Amino acid sequence: MMKTRAYILPALLATPLAAFAIGSGGGGTPDPDPDPGAACDSNQLSPGTTNRSIMVDGRRRDYILHVPDSYTGENDVPLLLDFHALSSGADYQSENSGTADVADDEGFIVAYPQGIDNAWNIGPCCTESRQVDDVAFARAVVDEISAQSCVDEKRVYATGYSNGGGMSYKLACDAEDQFAAVAPAAFDMIEELQCEPQRPVSVFADRGQLDFIVPYDGGRSTPPTSYNLDPIHFLGAEGSFEKWGELNNCSGSPQSIGNGCEAYSNCDGGTEVVLCTSRFGSHSAWDAQQSWDFLKDHSLP
Repeated sequence: MMKTRAYILPALLATPLAAFAIGSGGGGTPDPDPDPGAACDSNQLSPGTTNRSIMVDGRRRDYILHVPDSYTGENDVPLLLDFHALSSGADYQSENSGTADVADDEGFIVAYPQGIDNAWNIGPCCTESRQVDDVAFARAVVDEISAQSCVDEKRVYATGYSNGGGMSYKLACDAEDQFAAVAPAAFDMIEELQCEPQRPVSVFADRGQLDFIVPYDGGRSTPPTSYNLDPIHFLGAEGSFEKWGELNNCSGSPQSIGNGCEAYSNCDGGTEVVLCTSRFGSHSAWDAQQSWDFLKDHSLP
């Protein structure tokens, strides 16, 4: 059984949702019984947690890699990138988000990228330099891990908390060829962010209705940074949900699936769009097991 972790942004208590079952295998349901004889060409990884670096656009970028004890290199396994919040970091994320525990239980690899100045450049927000290419960084991390291990390249996912949730949205918009599905928490789509994915992408969003940092209803916001940034405008939780319903060409009205969650399920490519709202949640993190239960049921075409 997965250990229970309390995920706390400094001075902010996170309120996880109650357990529920979601995911109908859309977006190309992965084979539940992979060929046990299918080994990858190169396997340089061993179980454990390590600090790694990679050069991207002439700059050293860092990430933490967690490989579960069950990993043998004999079969392809999924890969999850887990992005930290603004003013947080990869160390904090790896120790507190709960995804490492889920990875150990479920047998996938998880990487925790480190943002420049503990922030992610998602276009209009939130790094001081608009020149930082964090999409290229994410792609490079996936490419490096895939080249050194047995990764199922059709089952690469992104998740993140707060600004890290915004980064997972950014990847759904700009790296949809590499990421099968995303699970952002405590963040919404931004009006200033251009998003034109070339294929539908399954999205699982987790939001607190009493969020005072990323307002649930959306609107103007100034990123809480030590450097000056132009205000951004959030679409809100419902607005972001509807936006992805449109991007994925979902038909019909969203349906309640219980526990504060609603879903578009009749979408192109068998994708799904889910919004889970914690009525009394504030700037709340997600439940790592619940988000993984959604992500793992989706794969690239």
